[in-house]
Amino acid sequence: MKPTSIKIIEKLRAHGHQAYWAGGCVRDILLGYEPNDYDIATSAKPNEIEKILENTKSVGKEFGVILVIEGKHSFEVATFRSDSGYSDGRRPDAILFTDAKEDALRRDFTINGMFYDPLTDEILDYVGGQKDLDAGLIRFIGNPHKRILEDHLRILRAVRFKNQFDFQYHPNTYKALKNHAVLVENVVAERVQYELNRMIEGKNRTQAFEDLSEIGILGHVIPELEDLHGVPQPKQYHQEGDVWDHSLRALKECDDNASRDVKWASLLHDIGKPDTFKLKKRIRYDHHVERSKEIVHDIFTRLKFPKKDRKEVEWLVLHHMIMVPLVEMPDGKARKWFLKENFLNLMQVFEADAKGIIPTDMSLYDKILARYRAVVKDMPVKPKPLITGRDVMKILQIPPSEKVGKILDEIYEKQLAKEIKTRAQALSFLKTKSFAD
Repeated sequence: MKPTSIKIIEKLRAHGHQAYWAGGCVRDILLGYEPNDYDIATSAKPNEIEKILENTKSVGKEFGVILVIEGKHSFEVATFRSDSGYSDGRRPDAILFTDAKEDALRRDFTINGMFYDPLTDEILDYVGGQKDLDAGLIRFIGNPHKRILEDHLRILRAVRFKNQFDFQYHPNTYKALKNHAVLVENVVAERVQYELNRMIEGKNRTQAFEDLSEIGILGHVIPELEDLHGVPQPKQYHQEGDVWDHSLRALKECDDNASRDVKWASLLHDIGKPDTFKLKKRIRYDHHVERSKEIVHDIFTRLKFPKKDRKEVEWLVLHHMIMVPLVEMPDGKARKWFLKENFLNLMQVFEADAKGIIPTDMSLYDKILARYRAVVKDMPVKPKPLITGRDVMKILQIPPSEKVGKILDEIYEKQLAKEIKTRAQALSFLKTKSFAD
């Protein structure tokens, strides 16, 4: 990708135009990271870019952006521009083609506003980006209030970049974020989802959500999560603090390599507790897992998460308490859980939940893990059921019903427990009078 991007720059230069790497790739190079993309900024106009370069697509031509396809890679090649008016808080109403300095001044953060000439190894920094990189600061270019009003998404991007690079906010940037936090409600759901996913996948994921709450953003994107603040827990079991404190600790305890769904489930596993809080002999949250699943459904639907992700996180949240009865389950029932495709994800959520509690007690987790390993070693693949619903209905002379499913479950659990090993044994068991009744 890098050599190809340099060839694009060389072609534009050969036709008399300025051309540089721009934005995030320059930032990443200076931080010592390998960029995921190499965006290019140039003095060439869109029509000129299309004439000079082959395999182009006019994906953003009205904003001066041309997509260039080279082999398996694509590159955004954008004309230097300044913007005028952002009536929708996202896109400029009009653009004016200009020079590199003016183009830098209309960008979001100083660390994203630099250009790099790979042919001369020269940095073009009109906004003080190198100083802020060295100081570890997230700073809006120019007037921070104006930058936010131009594009409300920058509110979330500021939090994401700050935690992605383990930086701090410049004081003026921080004040502007707090003053304009409500504007995040104008950002389309898919973009909010994207930024939150990037935050929760990062190593500073816990601090990112702390920032969202402290700045006043979280209540506008996931108010249900903000509601965990101040919800008490029984001190004999939870000395780490309130439900918010526990949920953030659970998120922090997730393995960095855990799936995004596991991280979301770890953060949201107790999100139903505010609605189910009761004080009886002690603080209780009866049926909070069912309520948590409903709230996850609402959040993931509102933020336009893919259905597959929503279903997975709902399942993990709904069943995160199964570990308590699982340790005492008969072999058949336990094997049924152990052989589920996403059981190990559920174990990761349980581990994060347990480690998020003070005092931490991992004895139950260790017992279940040991039992799981023994079961998987003995039966690594989920076996095919020995009989079908048609067999049940034919032999017992009953119509399709919930009872058929329950009978199949019972026989399958005996199969998993190795109490029934053949189809003949399953049919014989099915025909027993006590069972038929």
